[in-house]
Amino acid sequence: MKYMSHHPRRLGTLLFLLAFTALLRGEVVSLEIHRREPLAGGMAFGEAGAYEKIVGVARFAVDPTHPANRLIVDLDKAPRNAQGKVEFASDVYILAPRDPNRGNGALFHEVNNRGQKLALRDFNGAPQSNDPDTAADAGDGFLFRRGYTVVWCGWIWELVPGNSQLLLKPPVAMEAGSPIRGIVRYETRSNEPAETLPLARREGLGSYAPTERGEREGVLTWRMRETDPRVVIPRGQWSLERGAVGTSVDGVSGTLAPIRLRVAGGFRPGYLYELVCEAEGAVVTGTGYLAVRDFISFLRHDASARNPIAGSIRRAHAFGVSQSGRFLRNFLHLDLNVDESGRMVFDGLLPAVAGGGLGFFNHRFAQASRYNSQHEEHLYPCDRFPFGYGEDTDPFTGRRDSIQRRTLARDPAHLPKVMHAQNASEYWHRSGSLVHTDPGGRRDAAIPENVRIYAIGGTQHGHTYSPIPDTDNRSNPTNPQPVMRALLDALDAWVAEGTPPPDSVYPRIDNGTLGPPDLERSGFPRIPGVRYPQVIQRPHALDYGPEFATQGIISIEPPRKLGDYGVLVPRSDPDGNDLGTILVPDVAVPLATFTGWNLRGRTVGAEGMLAELTGSMIPFPRTREEREATGDPRPSIQERYGSFEEYRQRYTAACEKLIGRRLMLQEDADRLVRELESKRPLFEGLAPR
Repeated sequence: MKYMSHHPRRLGTLLFLLAFTALLRGEVVSLEIHRREPLAGGMAFGEAGAYEKIVGVARFAVDPTHPANRLIVDLDKAPRNAQGKVEFASDVYILAPRDPNRGNGALFHEVNNRGQKLALRDFNGAPQSNDPDTAADAGDGFLFRRGYTVVWCGWIWELVPGNSQLLLKPPVAMEAGSPIRGIVRYETRSNEPAETLPLARREGLGSYAPTERGEREGVLTWRMRETDPRVVIPRGQWSLERGAVGTSVDGVSGTLAPIRLRVAGGFRPGYLYELVCEAEGAVVTGTGYLAVRDFISFLRHDASARNPIAGSIRRAHAFGVSQSGRFLRNFLHLDLNVDESGRMVFDGLLPAVAGGGLGFFNHRFAQASRYNSQHEEHLYPCDRFPFGYGEDTDPFTGRRDSIQRRTLARDPAHLPKVMHAQNASEYWHRSGSLVHTDPGGRRDAAIPENVRIYAIGGTQHGHTYSPIPDTDNRSNPTNPQPVMRALLDALDAWVAEGTPPPDSVYPRIDNGTLGPPDLERSGFPRIPGVRYPQVIQRPHALDYGPEFATQGIISIEPPRKLGDYGVLVPRSDPDGNDLGTILVPDVAVPLATFTGWNLRGRTVGAEGMLAELTGSMIPFPRTREEREATGDPRPSIQERYGSFEEYRQRYTAACEKLIGRRLMLQEDADRLVRELESKRPLFEGLAPR
C-alpha cells in the first residue's frame, strides 16, 4: 500500500472515508483516516520491522436501551438518529507494524491522560509527544521492538483543541428539548499571584457554562486550607470571562469553552477559590468509555478492509497513568469489558499510579480532570468506595461492592488479568493503601486470583513531576520505568501463555510494613531540618444527594461529610526508605532518603500541606564528619560504601536480584549500571571506610 503523505491544512487534508452501515449492536460506524504515513522515516524496530502511523476520527452509534450500556449516565437523554441510536465521535491514533505478520499479535491501548500520549515516554524513554514522528520520538523502541500495535482513542470532552490532543465529541443531554441545567462546583487555585484563573483549575480545559442566573446568584468563597471555614467573596468583587469553543484542525472539535475567573485584587498563592452555581450544557460524559470499548472491539474483531489492522490482533491490553489508570478501574467497575455483542474487550489491564481512586467520569456535569488530593480538589467524587478489587463493605452505607463485582456477577469469564502498579506517592496523595486493605484500614484485604498489586517504594507520582515551585525538599527523581517494562512483559506472558506473573509486592498490616501516617509509629528517622507530614490525603465518605448513587446526579454542593476512610502508609527503614515494596536499585542501594511525600513551602501558600503528588529526595551526608556535625542519624556515603567500586558492586547485585524476581529486564540493568558513572563525583576524595 502506498503511504499517504501529510500536508498542511492550507494544501487540503487527504481523507479516506471507511464507512459502513451500523448493525443492531453498537459499533464504529465509520473510520475516517486522515493520515497514514511511516513512523520515524520507516526505520526498522527489530523483528517487527517498520511501523506506520494511522490517524483519524472514529464515529460511533450505540443503542441506549442495550443492557451493556445501562450504567452510562444520561445516555437515555441524548438525541437519537433514525435507527434510535446515540451518536458520538473520537480522535483515534494507531502505531502499527507495517507488515502485520511481523507484530506480536497484541494490541497495547494507552488511555490518554487529558488528551496526552504518555506511553512512549513511559515505556520507550522517549520525549513526550502527541504526534510522534521521528526516530527520537520512538525512544529506544521498547514497545515496537516487541511488536505491539499501540492505540489511542479520545475519551475526554473538556479539552480545548490543540497540540494534537485526543478529543471526544459527546452528545448533549437534553430535557424537554433544552440542554440540562444543574448545580456545579468549580474549584481553582494558583501557586503564585494571578489576575485570573481558569474555573477548571488547569489551563487548556473548558468548563460547563454558568447560566445567567448562575452567574448572578452564584456563591464564590475562599479559604487557605480545605478544612478551613469558607469565606464568601462579595458578588461585586468577581466576574467571569468566557472564551470560545475551539475547533480542531482535522479531527474532533471542542465541546466546552474555557472560562476564567477574575477576583478584585487578584488571587493569593495556595488559597482555594470555590464557585458554586447553576450551569447548563451537561454532556453524556460516559460515552468516552463506550468509545474506547467499541473502538478496541472493532480493531480486534472486524475482519473487513474497513479495519486498517484487520486480522492482526489476538489479545489486547490497556495501560493508563494516574487519571487514565483510574479510568481503567472505573471501566472495570462499570462492567464495560464486554461489548454489545458479548465479546471481551481487554485481556489485561495495567493501571499505574491510580491509587485507590475511580473518577469523576460518568456523572452529570462530570469534570474528568479533577482528582482528590489532601490540599486541593479534595471533595470531588474521585476517591470513593469501592477501592479494592475484592469485595468489601462500606462502613458508612453498608453497601457491598468491589471494582470487579458486576462482572463477576454477570460472567467471570470477562474479567481481565489486572496488574495494578503504584508508587510511594500514591500512599500519601492518592489513598493507595485502600487498594489492599479494608475501607477502614484495619486489616489486609483478600486479593482476587486475577489481580496482582505492585508497590514501587521510594518513588513519587511521576519521576519528572514537580508542579510546586517551593517545597521543603528536592523532588524525588527516582524512575520506576524499569519495573514497569518488566511488568508489561509479565502481563503479556500471563495473557498469551498463562505464565504466572511475579507475586504481588505491597506493604501489609499483618507483617508490620504498613502503618499509620504519623512520625512516632512510622519508623522514619528524625533528620535535622526535615518536617514529617502532619496531613495526608484521607478520602471522606460524602453525601452528594439522593440521586448520586443511582443516577450520577449531584444535588448537594459542597457535599456533606459522613466520615473518613482509613489510610495507611509504608513504614520506613532506618534510612527513611519504604518497607514492604519493590525497591529499584537507586533506592535499594541508596545515596539519599526517597519519600512519596513533600510539603508546600511558604511562598506558595498553605505551608505545610502536602505538595501535590510530589515526593522528596533527602541526600545522605557525604562523610562521617558532615553527619556528626549536623546530627544526622543516617550513615554517610563514606561510611556505607567507602568507594565508588563498592557502591557499583552492590548496585549491580541489586539489579541482578530484581532480574531474578522478573521485576527488571537485563537490558535495563545494563543501562542503569552504565549510567552510574554520573555518580562517581560523589565519591571523589572520600577516605576508605
